[in-house]
Parts: sequence; C-alpha cells; structure tokens
Amino acid sequence: MRNLTERVAVCVATGLYSGFFPIVAGTVGTIPAWLIAYFVLRGDQSLIISAAVVFSVLSVWSGTTCERLWGHDPKKIVMDEWAGMLVAVIALPYTLTAYVIAFFAFRFFDVVKVPPAAQAERLRSGWGITMDDIIAGVYANLFTRLVLYALEHWWPELAGLN
Repeated sequence: MRNLTERVAVCVATGLYSGFFPIVAGTVGTIPAWLIAYFVLRGDQSLIISAAVVFSVLSVWSGTTCERLWGHDPKKIVMDEWAGMLVAVIALPYTLTAYVIAFFAFRFFDVVKVPPAAQAERLRSGWGITMDDIIAGVYANLFTRLVLYALEHWWPELAGLN
C-alpha cells in the first residue's frame, strides 16, 4: 500500500480488518454488521436504511480501490457483506429470531448467488463486489419474511412476535 487512501480503503473494505480472518472470511466479516444492526441500530428503520446506503457507498468505493491491489472480488473484502446484511434486516420485526434467520439466510444467498446475483457479481470494480450482496440481502429479507409468517401461524412463541 502506497498511500493513506489505500490504507483507509483496506480498513473499510475488510470491515475493520475482519475480512482477514483465515477461514470463512465472508461469514466472520458479516458478524460485525449483524452486531451493529441488532445492538446499535436496534430496529430503527431510518438508521438501518441509512447505514445500508452508507455501507453500500463505502463498499463500492473501497472495493474499487482494493480490487486494484488484490484483483477481482477477493474474499477479504467484506464491506459488501455489511451492506447486504443491513438490507436483509430492513423493515423486519426487531426480534432476535428475525435477525438470526436474516443472518443465516443472507449467508446462504450470498454463497449460492441466485440470479441475478451471479450476473451482478460480474459488474465492473466495486459495483460487482457490492451488488451481488445487495441482491442476496433482498432475497434474505424476503425469505426471512416468509419464515416469520410461517412461524407466526404455526409456532408463534418461536417467532417472538407475540
């Protein structure tokens, strides 16, 4: 790294260096975003949406910068996971059940790359890094809603909605 901009981009892109974890970096890198969503943002929708937008912008910028250093979409870039995880919890009930389901659903959809996520990953620079995770976050959000709906009707005490 040659300059301050690259150093800041690495710190941001790796989710405060959580992306350097040697195994399952994407999952480990998603944990801080989940903790921020659950314990800091605490279901405040305006804060969640604002954070999702900020993380998305940071992901595109830092991803573009770091891609020049490390090549296309390296595993240590996890700011895209932060953005996608926040999208996954937009307008969900603020319950531990909902947020845990959203976490695992997001990780599933991020790994599986259901179309158009796979196609979005091929976009240039930080856009490709970020957009597949935003799409995975949308899928995770919808899937979580379906699971919560089913739980509410068949197992309401587990859904945590009563």
